[in-house]
Amino acid sequence: MPPKSIPSSRVSPDIEKAAPAPPSWTFLTNHTHVLVCLSRDSAMTVRKLAVQVGITERSVQRILGDLETAGAVTRLKEGRCNRYFVNGSFQLRHPLESQHTVQDLLQAIR
Repeated sequence: MPPKSIPSSRVSPDIEKAAPAPPSWTFLTNHTHVLVCLSRDSAMTVRKLAVQVGITERSVQRILGDLETAGAVTRLKEGRCNRYFVNGSFQLRHPLESQHTVQDLLQAIR
């Protein structure tokens, strides 16, 4: 027996206006998204970064570790909190972009 349909008069307006599904891919990596967020606010917490980028806190911690190890960001401990400063002069790593810096990338995105 087929399921009964709900009369449109009983459907919540919120259901009818549901947001479209997020895209399955983006042009920029999560590493770049983290850099963009930090360039706007160096005091962003891991939790806020995770919400902004749309990934888990653990993924943000891994990305921050990658960026810090590479020299793209510097971490400054302030009490129980960390501040992350973007190294704008850091050269992009892929051969296609190696003539550009992080600052070039961030300026292009703004």
